[in-house]
Amino acid sequence: MNIDVNIPVLETTNICAGYGDTQILNNVTLSVSKGEKLAITGRNGVGKSTLLNTLMGLTDLHAGSIKLHGQTLHTLPPHKRALSGLGLVPQTRDIFHSLTVEENLLSGMKNRNNIEEAYALFPRLKERRKNGGAQLSGGEQQMLSIARTLMGRPDVILLDEPLEGLAPVICDMLMDVFFNLAADGARTLVLVEQHIELALEFSDRMLILDNGEIVFHGPTETVRADPSILEQHIGLGIMET
Repeated sequence: MNIDVNIPVLETTNICAGYGDTQILNNVTLSVSKGEKLAITGRNGVGKSTLLNTLMGLTDLHAGSIKLHGQTLHTLPPHKRALSGLGLVPQTRDIFHSLTVEENLLSGMKNRNNIEEAYALFPRLKERRKNGGAQLSGGEQQMLSIARTLMGRPDVILLDEPLEGLAPVICDMLMDVFFNLAADGARTLVLVEQHIELALEFSDRMLILDNGEIVFHGPTETVRADPSILEQHIGLGIMET
């Protein structure tokens, strides 16, 4: 599929953000097109999760602007950003442990008739639909967190280290889901991921953060062709296969 990179669905301009007076992001400018798969990576603590949280309105924005579909987003509270088409799967998963799987899904829906779509993506959730969130395994909780976000029908899906702490078989299954979600080009996926090989396999474009600043932003194939980019900014190279 050809992606028209001249039409951004999500864009930021010189955003500086953090928590209270502590500034973590410094002049971050990026642009993501409809249907694009962007991977964000970098060392621990460089601002990757803060960037996604800032897009969602969960940090203090000190300067800069955020737009979705060309419309100003940074003045809106988080719930209105979600209604505008932005969805976040947080690193902490944040499901309702006291609710059943089905009740969790219903809480995220724009249309209550779409629950079968969640079950089609994650058949295990249908098997566990009457189980409480606290009764699920870590992998099942992550499936539920992703499915609940998808029920809001976001145009842009922000995934904050969705594979962290999960068994390899679950990671493979979730990556298949992400590829399927991106297959028709209708959704834009932004993936924060520490597994470099998976990030390279998944993304069209890669962004590397260091100390709250973008130190590389370009096509994934550029990173594959020049492993020194990863070595310089992360201290890792591409694994030989």
